[in-house]
Amino acid sequence: MAELVFFSGTMDSGKSTLALQMEHNHRARGKAGLVFTKLDRAGAAVLSSRLGLSRGAIEVTDGLDFWERVVSLITEGHRVDFLVCDEAQFYSPAQIDQLARIVDELDVDVFAFGIMADFRTQLFPGSRRLVELADRVQVLQVEALCWCGRRATHNARVLDGVMVTEGDQVVVGDTARGTGVVEYEVLCRRHHQRRMTSHAARAAALSPDVLPFDLAPVEGT
Repeated sequence: MAELVFFSGTMDSGKSTLALQMEHNHRARGKAGLVFTKLDRAGAAVLSSRLGLSRGAIEVTDGLDFWERVVSLITEGHRVDFLVCDEAQFYSPAQIDQLARIVDELDVDVFAFGIMADFRTQLFPGSRRLVELADRVQVLQVEALCWCGRRATHNARVLDGVMVTEGDQVVVGDTARGTGVVEYEVLCRRHHQRRMTSHAARAAALSPDVLPFDLAPVEGT
């Protein structure tokens, strides 16, 4: 039976790499599928991995109806055995409903890949709907690491080296330094709550007056 599977993880956890691998594996077994993405860092209509792999994809616009797209292809005689849907956190809840309907009524597997929460630690609407509807939610086993070496669990937005917690939910950026005004960094919960990015930690380490964390006063001192 077909399934709706949501593969989730922070940035740098290999979601897009896995999406490309799964698409390759299914095609190698003679299956026919479609690849979708939205707001990929490499530009429109491309699914890219930070490892340097990429392939063409269908760009998901706000007006795209997955159900109509797949039904139209099947009606024209095309086979559709699976869908690979990258950057699924950016899809609308209605589009996630369409993907679930494709699984249930057309028996087409849907593999969705995306970030669970934004830089404010709030769930993306698309990710929330996937958690509500998916047959399975799988957290990727490749762990992204915070600058301190702990497992990274949160995505931080960085502007000019300073972590911010306000702003539009969707702003495209990357984890590479010097790529533009907006950058992202993966952090453990501790350092996300303290707004301690790698840049801030380095600056603190160079200053004799600033510690890389807040210390509560101890009574009697």
